[in-house]
Amino acid sequence: MIIFSLIICAVLSFIFFVYIENKPLSNTLTAIAVVGLLASIFFMVKNDHDHLGMHNVTTTSSRTIYSASPSKQTPMMVYQPIGTADKHQVYVYKTSANAKKATHTSAKVTTKNVVKRTTGENRIVTKKVYREYKNGMSSFWFGLSGNGHKYVKETNTIYINKNWTVLSAAQAKKLQKLAGSKSYQAKQKAAAMAYVKQQVMAAMKKNPTMSAAEQKQVTQQATATYQAQAMKQLIAQVKK
Repeated sequence: MIIFSLIICAVLSFIFFVYIENKPLSNTLTAIAVVGLLASIFFMVKNDHDHLGMHNVTTTSSRTIYSASPSKQTPMMVYQPIGTADKHQVYVYKTSANAKKATHTSAKVTTKNVVKRTTGENRIVTKKVYREYKNGMSSFWFGLSGNGHKYVKETNTIYINKNWTVLSAAQAKKLQKLAGSKSYQAKQKAAAMAYVKQQVMAAMKKNPTMSAAEQKQVTQQATATYQAQAMKQLIAQVKK
């Protein structure tokens, strides 16, 4: 409506100034129309620049997230820095355990990402802020400006368990390269066998009558423990 007010006042000021022969009346009406024109321009600028008649509305959504890492033993939250200042990152995750493609947080500079540890469900809570008209009157006057439901910013709070590792994309790539190298795998295979053998012997020393099934269980536990320790050391190495 404010746009129509501006147009009407502009047209009236022209008509009053040009077509009314009574100069005192012409000047008075023209002045009133010009004031209306200037007022319309003023309020349009205030709405567009200072968001007159608007207020912020926040919407909140939450969804479960899954690690984008191919390793089930090493869940990860991988992020990609945006720009050279490293002040903004995009975080990569999956929306289901069987998802073939990963998704990521918005790359907009108005998006803030916060990572927090939790003992509960791995999830991302997104709070989006939109600018809406305060009331019907504001919508009536400024509705045609197109400023309603305008995106302002968003905050993603990413809750992940303590067993998740947070790495940059470069660090994750380096980790994958190191873990996949033949020399590392050969070294770890020999070290793992020695560690498992030591743990089995120690267990059998405590329980000489240990059954084959119990020995197998100790072997599996020792293998898992060693793999976790080895991965922890490798992650510490790529983070240096």
